[in-house]
Amino acid sequence: MRALKNKQEQPHADNKTKKQKMRKAKPKKRVILPDPVFNDKKVSKFVNHLMYDGKKSISYEIFYNALETVKGKMQNEEKSALEIWKQALDNITPQVEVKSRRIGGATFQVPTEIRPDRKESISMKNMISFARKRSGKSMADKLAAEIMDAFNNQGGAYKRKEDMHRMAEANRAFAHFRF
Repeated sequence: MRALKNKQEQPHADNKTKKQKMRKAKPKKRVILPDPVFNDKKVSKFVNHLMYDGKKSISYEIFYNALETVKGKMQNEEKSALEIWKQALDNITPQVEVKSRRIGGATFQVPTEIRPDRKESISMKNMISFARKRSGKSMADKLAAEIMDAFNNQGGAYKRKEDMHRMAEANRAFAHFRF
């Protein structure tokens, strides 16, 4: 048997102690400026999700009109329209999701917790997509209706969150296959 001259020639000498290295540097997080009316970054993120073709002023207009509609229809609430919107987002924010994981030829739905920034993004996208699917005159009216439904724990976006939680609960037995 041939003796190895130095440690560099040893094949797989300390593979067990090393962790896998990432291939690329992670992209930097972009700085999001707060919106002009409420001075809130969450509103800016929501408007960015709402925006089509770079038309941010139109999406701001839709969002603010929706909040005005919410304020008009929910006058009996002691909260402001922005607080109602934030509560509605919290109500439709999922805590867990299922991811497909292939193990030994079988595909399992593995429940995993969601990162906080992804939770926020999912809830915003769900609210907007279910608002777009609604029947109504303007997008502001449809968004206002979805905000009020989410605030009252009902509507399409809330149902989506409940379905995600139900799927995760049903597949809880596979939680040990986590990534």
